[in-house]
Amino acid sequence: MSIDAGCAAPRQTLSVPEARRIILDAVAPVGGHEWVALRACLGRPLARDVIAPCNVPAHDNSAMDGYAVRAEDAGAGETRLTVVGSAFAGRGFSGMVGKGQAVRIMTGGVMPLGADSVVIQESAHIDENSIVFSGPVRAGQHVRRAGEDLTEGGVAIPRGKRMGPAELGLAASLGLAEVAVARRLRVAFFSTGDELASVGRPLAPGEVYDSNRYTLHGALSRLGCELIDMGVVPDRPEALEAAFLTAADSADVVLTTGGVSVGEADFIRALMQRLGEVGFWKIDIKPGRPMAFGRVGKAWMFGLPGNPVAVMVTFYQFVLDALLKLSGVDPLPERPLMPAVCVAPVRKLSGRCEFLRGRLFAEDGVWKVKPASAQGSGVLRSLSEANCFMVIDAHRGDVAAGETVPVQLFEGLI
Repeated sequence: MSIDAGCAAPRQTLSVPEARRIILDAVAPVGGHEWVALRACLGRPLARDVIAPCNVPAHDNSAMDGYAVRAEDAGAGETRLTVVGSAFAGRGFSGMVGKGQAVRIMTGGVMPLGADSVVIQESAHIDENSIVFSGPVRAGQHVRRAGEDLTEGGVAIPRGKRMGPAELGLAASLGLAEVAVARRLRVAFFSTGDELASVGRPLAPGEVYDSNRYTLHGALSRLGCELIDMGVVPDRPEALEAAFLTAADSADVVLTTGGVSVGEADFIRALMQRLGEVGFWKIDIKPGRPMAFGRVGKAWMFGLPGNPVAVMVTFYQFVLDALLKLSGVDPLPERPLMPAVCVAPVRKLSGRCEFLRGRLFAEDGVWKVKPASAQGSGVLRSLSEANCFMVIDAHRGDVAAGETVPVQLFEGLI
């Protein structure tokens, strides 16, 4: 599939919405599915609609503890009915409720034949073998009808829906032991740079530990992807080309970190252009301006920046939704934002959309956000201490203390 960048040439710097549109317009679900046991499919997108094989609930039942009655027996004043039996959940009343009669019923109990309503126990009192209550009864009150939740033959859970706790319970309520989910997306990832060292060994002069593969491993694991960790690839064109081709041959998506800027040893974009197609490689965003998107062979390629914070920002703003769509999930057209009062001034130049790390908190009933003290793109600690992104629009300049800014919560995102 060719990447349609609209009017944007590969060297043009794109806005955040433009980059998201290009990516999401280009990618499509990879296809393929597998049948998975219900308890093993948490977080997996459905590959097929789940069709209800039966009504839920399967029968008319009481929504409250009380008495099953005939609405027509109740008058405007006091009503006295004879209690002729009981109906508990799983143990029904076998007879028929006739005129002037009532059946003691518990929540979930099958509505007895002849009864059409429930008088809750708080509205009635016992007088020997009768109940007494006042006022009229509305037909159908406190009764859950058969098929009220799900109708036999209807779509219970649509294709593309990720299986969450509610969906697990919904499928279980239909008696389903397994469901068809999309196959796991295969994602290969590697870091580039001669200065990167793997954890577990002492650093040589000039080296730093490679943290990017660990943040990406965590983010991808939460999505349930099948991971192919290719380690650290040195800044040599022949080594990078071999890694590209191997990764593209075995994965649906390839993620790299580092090597997408304009330095002498930044080879990723040039290799993507030679081996495949580049949709874009610069975005008006901070941190993370250099980011390449394209494809090599059958695999989609994302060349992320090398700085740790920029890796996480670009992953969650661009890559995450692409992976969801490839997995068969329709991502939200825009990320949800909420307003918060910024409690400290923020210096910002207009021209780039900035994703600042902040700490959201409530004070005197007002949501407020405190910017992290260190906003450098290499300060990963700032992400660990934050719980939201402060999203400062490209056209906006400095933010004064007391001004309202939109924030994007980490919970549900990261």
